Amino acid sequence: MRSSHGHFVKASGLRWLSFMAMVPLPFANRRWALPFLTILAPSQRYDDTHHRRHKTLADWARQGILQIKRWLPNRLIVIVADSTFAAIELIAAVRRHVCFVTRLRLDANLFEPPPPRRPGQRGRSPKKGRKLPKLAEVLANPATVWTSIMMSQGYGGKRCQLDFVTATAIWYHHGLPPLPIRWVLVRDPAGIRKPQAFLCTNLDATPANILGWYVHRWSIETTFQETREHLGVETQRQWSDLAIARTTPALLGLFSLITLWAAEAKATFTLNVRTAAWYAKEQPTFSDAIATVRRGLWTTPNLPISRSNPQNMEIPTALLQRLIEAVCYST
Repeated sequence: MRSSHGHFVKASGLRWLSFMAMVPLPFANRRWALPFLTILAPSQRYDDTHHRRHKTLADWARQGILQIKRWLPNRLIVIVADSTFAAIELIAAVRRHVCFVTRLRLDANLFEPPPPRRPGQRGRSPKKGRKLPKLAEVLANPATVWTSIMMSQGYGGKRCQLDFVTATAIWYHHGLPPLPIRWVLVRDPAGIRKPQAFLCTNLDATPANILGWYVHRWSIETTFQETREHLGVETQRQWSDLAIARTTPALLGLFSLITLWAAEAKATFTLNVRTAAWYAKEQPTFSDAIATVRRGLWTTPNLPISRSNPQNMEIPTALLQRLIEAVCYST
C-alpha cells in the first residue's frame, strides 16, 4: 500500500492511495506488484477550498483495508505499508482483520504488557506495563544479542546478510489505544544500510517473514516507475479533477491487465527479454510484457484480410515483423 501524487494531480490538490497485490509470475523470479484498488484522497487544502470534510490518508487507508477484508473474508491478508501509515489509530482499527506490517520509529514508546488484574483490585485495569528501552538504546547497547539472517530476496533481488533482534511489546501513546506488536530491529553488519525497525501485528510472525514481506514493497516502487514510463501515469494532460479521477485508476488497472495477459501460457511462450549493448537484463520487465501483448494483438493472423486491390503494395513478411517489433517496444 502506498500513497502517491503526480505533477498534474498535485497541482489540483489531489492524491491517490494505491493497493497492490504481490503476485508471483511464471516468467519472473520475483513478485510483481499489481494494482487492484485506487482511492482518490483529496488534500486538506483541496477539501478546505471545496468546503468538504477532510479525510486523512489514514482514514482512507482504514476504509480501503476493511473493504478488502469484506471482499475476501476467509483469506489471510497481509498489509505492508510505508512509514506514512505507521499510525497507532490506523493499525489498532484494522489489526483484528488483517496482518499489518510497516516501519517503526527508533524512538517509539514501547512497554511491557499490563500485569494481570488481581482479585478484588479496584479501579480501571492498566493499559500498559513497565516502560521498555527505546530501540535506539537497544541498537547502541553492546550487550544486545543479535541473530544473523540471510535474506534471499533483498532489495534489487540480491542476497544480503542482516543482524536482527526481536521481541513483543505494547506500542502506546497517550490518548490512543494500546497496540500489541512484534518489533524487529535490523542492522547491516557491512554498514552499508542504515539500521531500521519494523512492526507486525501478528505476534507469532517470524522475523524472516516480516522482513520478507517488507522487502516485497520494492516491487511497488518498480510498478510506479513502469506505469509512469510506459502508461503515462502522473503525466496525463488533464486539468479536470473528474478526468484525473477516471484516468489514474484506469491506467493502474491497465498495468495489472497487461501483466496478467502476458502471464498466460500462450503469451509467456512468446515473451522475449529484449536487451541492449549498454543494458543487460536477465528477467523480463513490463516493457517486455506490454510488447508481448501488443505483438499478440497486432500480428497478421489477428488482423482482417484486406480485399484484393491492385493499388496495394505488399511488403515482405520479415519487414512486417520488424516493423511490428519496433512499434511493440515504442512507449
